[in-house]
Amino acid sequence: MTEYEPPGDPGADPYDAVVLAGGAARRLGGADKPGVRVGGRALLDRVLTACAGAATTVVVADPRPTARPVVWAREEPPGAGPVAALDAGLRRSTAGYAVVLSADLPFLEAGTVRRLLAALRASGAEGTVLTDPDGRDQPLVAAYRSAALRRELARLATESGGLAGLPLRRLVARLCLTRIDDPVASFDCDTWDDIAAARTRIREHGHVLDEWISAVKDELGIDLDVDTGVLLDLARDAAHGVARPAAPLTTFLVGYAAAQAQGGPQAVAEAARKAAALALRWADEEAAEAKPDAG
Repeated sequence: MTEYEPPGDPGADPYDAVVLAGGAARRLGGADKPGVRVGGRALLDRVLTACAGAATTVVVADPRPTARPVVWAREEPPGAGPVAALDAGLRRSTAGYAVVLSADLPFLEAGTVRRLLAALRASGAEGTVLTDPDGRDQPLVAAYRSAALRRELARLATESGGLAGLPLRRLVARLCLTRIDDPVASFDCDTWDDIAAARTRIREHGHVLDEWISAVKDELGIDLDVDTGVLLDLARDAAHGVARPAAPLTTFLVGYAAAQAQGGPQAVAEAARKAAALALRWADEEAAEAKPDAG
């Protein structure tokens, strides 16, 4: 099918996420790939942040500490491959839509997950998959209708006498798919060179601030999305109009005030507005006093 670009509203139907995190990572020398850190966060935690809107998130792997609560599942036998792992994850899922993800996607964001779901809901297809820069389907960065996945899993199990060792392409071959492209979100980490490239990219000037904020929110367990531009403007005004150390202290106090008010992004914006106005008044007074005829 041709590529589909979804509308902005992804709809309100709930979805579950199934994250496959139990691979052998042979090209990483057997390292614990989901636990490898990029930008200070485990690859698995980065993926869990992207699908935080799921009603239930099932991770198919041996249990480990994660930044967000998940349901754990394991394929039988362990290491039986992605089709068996997906089947194990779907058995713990109840939503009509399933976002299926691998655990090695350092640049996957919630916006891409929303696009996948929007395309699926709008197209009437059985699945929407992300394509990489070469146009290849990425069935582990995709959204599916759960009933269609279960149908094909049952068919494969009957035809093959089980699901162990089956390639994922056999599962999705008979599904009616639509596609969207996202060359950044489709980047996965199969080798140490991939890990190094991902670590380099997030430290580039255009990405480092957003990456840092996301990492801090994960570390502190904060889901609040605020206008960081407002806070940066406030920090600038406080630094220039009062004193340089006033910038971090003022932004801290703004966050504390919003928390005391038990508010969300609007409370942060209102507190920032008040503090910025105060900083500008402070600067105006200093400027006036510097003039000989100030009075």
